[in-house]
Amino acid sequence: MAIEFRHENRVFTLETRHTSYQMKVDDFGFLLHLYYGGRIYGDMDYLLTYYDRGFSGNPSDVGNDRTYSLDALPQEYPAMGVGDFRNSALIVHNADGSDCCDLRYIGHETKKEKYRLQGLPAVYADPGEGETLEIYLEDRVSHVKVTLLYGVLEEADIITRSVVIENQGEQSVTVEKAASTCLDFLSGDYDMLSFYGRHTMERNLQREKISHGNHAFGSRRGASSHQYNPAVILAGENTTEDTGSCYGMVFVYSGNFLCEAEKDQYDQTRVLMGLQSDLFHYPLGKGERLTVPETILSYSDSGFGELSARFHRCIREHLCRGKYKDAPRPVLLNSWEASYFSFNGETILKLAKCAADLGIDMLVMDDGWFGKREDDNSGLGDWKVNEKKLGCTLKELTEKVNEMGVKFGIWIEPEMVSEDSDLYRNHPDWALQIPGREPVRCRNQLVLDFSREEVRDFIFGEICAILDQCSFAYIKWDMNRSITDVYSAVNGQGKVTYDYMLGVYDFLERLLRKYPDILIEGCSGGGGRFDAGMMYYTPQIWCSDNTDAVDRLRIQYGTSFFYPASTVCSHVSAVPNHQTGRSVSLHTRGVVAMAGSFGYELNPEKLLPEEKEAVKEQIRQYKAVEELIRKGTYYRLSDPFKDVYAAWMFVSEEKERAFLSVVMLEIHGNMTVNYVKLRGLEPQAVYRDTESGRRYYGADLMEAGLPMPVEQKEYPAYQIELMKECS
Repeated sequence: MAIEFRHENRVFTLETRHTSYQMKVDDFGFLLHLYYGGRIYGDMDYLLTYYDRGFSGNPSDVGNDRTYSLDALPQEYPAMGVGDFRNSALIVHNADGSDCCDLRYIGHETKKEKYRLQGLPAVYADPGEGETLEIYLEDRVSHVKVTLLYGVLEEADIITRSVVIENQGEQSVTVEKAASTCLDFLSGDYDMLSFYGRHTMERNLQREKISHGNHAFGSRRGASSHQYNPAVILAGENTTEDTGSCYGMVFVYSGNFLCEAEKDQYDQTRVLMGLQSDLFHYPLGKGERLTVPETILSYSDSGFGELSARFHRCIREHLCRGKYKDAPRPVLLNSWEASYFSFNGETILKLAKCAADLGIDMLVMDDGWFGKREDDNSGLGDWKVNEKKLGCTLKELTEKVNEMGVKFGIWIEPEMVSEDSDLYRNHPDWALQIPGREPVRCRNQLVLDFSREEVRDFIFGEICAILDQCSFAYIKWDMNRSITDVYSAVNGQGKVTYDYMLGVYDFLERLLRKYPDILIEGCSGGGGRFDAGMMYYTPQIWCSDNTDAVDRLRIQYGTSFFYPASTVCSHVSAVPNHQTGRSVSLHTRGVVAMAGSFGYELNPEKLLPEEKEAVKEQIRQYKAVEELIRKGTYYRLSDPFKDVYAAWMFVSEEKERAFLSVVMLEIHGNMTVNYVKLRGLEPQAVYRDTESGRRYYGADLMEAGLPMPVEQKEYPAYQIELMKECS
C-alpha cells in the first residue's frame, strides 16, 4: 500500500518507489509534518523536540506547558492566528473581523484512485497507478473545514497536494491566502533554485542560499508570467546534476501564484506554494468552497537530473492529455515571422506550396485573418473571417491548403478585446475595468471578463462558428498582455483573478471535448503562461517569442528542469533574427530547435536553393528522432550560462539509442578542445555512431567524453546519433 495510517500513534506514511512522506496527528489534534525524503522504515516522530521557546506562544490546550509551541513545530498546513509567526499557508478573515483559523484533525479517508479537482487541471492516473489520502481539519469556532488532498503515484515517485476550504458555518468568511503545499524542514541548509525572466528571455536559472528571512517570488499579472515560473527546487548546497538531494515543487496553475521560502529563528526552513495573496480576497458564504490548485512534489537523492526525469515523465504521462499526448508532433510553419499582418489568401497559399515542397506537415495562419485587424490596435473580439483580405472564404482557403497535402491551423486570442471592435462597442462592460477609472492598456487591448459565463459562452460560440467551417488540425491560443483593472461587474474584486482562470480552463475543456482531434498549442507572448496548468489542455506551448538560437539555448535549459521536451515548441527562424539581430547558421538553428516540437518561423520563399535542401534534411532527421525527443530521457550535459558550450541528449528507455546535440558558444585564438561527457548509457554496452561508424563503450563516453571539433566559425553545432550494438 502506498498510504498507511498507524492508529496507535496516528502517523500517516505515504510511500513511493524511492521516497517516503510522513506526518502525525498529535495529542491536541494538530497535524505535524515529520519527514519527506528517501525511503524510511520507522516512525519519525522521534525527531520532534520540545523546549521553552522565548516569545513563542502556547495553545491553551497545553495549559502551563511552555515547551509546546506551533511557532517551532513543523506543520502540514499552518494557519494564521494560532501562535505560529512564520509564513502561513492559510489566512481566513472571519465575520467578527479576526484573522484566525485553528485547524484540528477530525478524520481521514483513503481511496484506491488519484483524486481529481473540479474545474482545475490536475495529475491523473489509471486505476491501480494512484491512491488518495484525504485528511479533514476543522476550526471549531468558525466551522471552516479544510480537506487536505494527497495523491500518491507510487511507481512515478510523485506526490501531489491540493486543498479544499469549505465554510460550514452560518456566517461568511473570506479567504485571504491559500497555499496547496507546505514543507517544513527541521534542519539543514538549502539552496533555492527559481526560474526568472522577462518577455523573450524566460526561465533563467537562479540559485541562491536560503538565509534567514523570507525569500518569495510569484506573479500578480493574471498569468503565471514571463517573470517567474510557478516551480521551485530546494537543494542541498552541494547538489549537482548527478549527486545530492533535491526537492521539486510545480504549481499546476496558470494564474497568480506565490512561492515563499523562509528560514526561521531556529534554523528551520519552510517552503510554501499556492495562490498569490495580493488581489485575492475570496468570500465563502455558508456551504461554499474554494479549491486550491494542485502542487506536484518529487524528491531525488541523485541530483537534478533524476528530479527532472521524474517531473518530465509525470507531466508527459499523467498531465498532458488527448490525441497528441503520445502521437508524433507535426512539423509546422507559422506565418507570423514570414509576413506578420501583411498577408492575404495568395500569401498563405504560397507558404503552403513551399511547405509542401519542403516536407512540412502543417501551415498555421497567425494573427490578422479576422475582423478589422491590420495591426494590433483593433479587431480583437470580432471573430469573423475577413474574406475581403483573404480574397476567399476560410473554407475555400483551407481546402486549397489541404489539397497540397498540408494541414491547416489558425491563431486565436479569445481572452482579449480591442476597444476599436464591434464587440467592445456593443458590450463595453464585458472588459475588466474599475468603475470610474480609465483602463490601463497593454498592446492597446483590454481583457475580457472570463470569470463571467455569458462572456465565455459568447466567445466560445464565435470561435466554434469558425472552427466548424473547416477541417482545422491546429489552434494557437495566445494571450498578449497582463491583467490589470482587476474588477468584475459581477464578481467584484477579490474573486476575479481566480475565477478568471477557472473560466479559461472551462473554455479550453469545452474546446477539447468538441474538437478532440485538434492540436492546441498554448502561447502568451511566447512563454508567459508556460506552466503545468496549461499543459493539461495544451500538450505543447510556444516556449518564447525569442527565436534566436543562442538565447533559446538558455531559455530551453531553464525550461528543462521541470518540463519535458514534448511540451516545448521550438522553431527555426530567419536571420538576422527578428528579436536580437543575431545571425546563426541554418544548421545550428535546426540543432537548437530539435530540442522540442520542431517547426519553422520564416518565409521559405526567401531561402536559397541549398538552404531549402538543408531544410528538407532537417525535417527528415527530426522525424527520424521525433519519438526519441518526445519520449526519451533528457539529460543536461552543460550549463550554457557558464560553460563554453551547450550540450544535451536524449536516451531511449531501453538505453539502446541516444541523440546528442552540442552548440559551441565561444571561439578564441588557439582554442582549447572541449570534451562533452555523456549520461544515461549502459557502461559496458558498445554504441555505434550512426554517421561515422565509430564504436565506443558507454562508460568511456560518460567518464572521458567526446572531443568537439575546433572550428573557426561562430556557434558551430553537432549532432550525433548512437545505437547500441547487439551483444
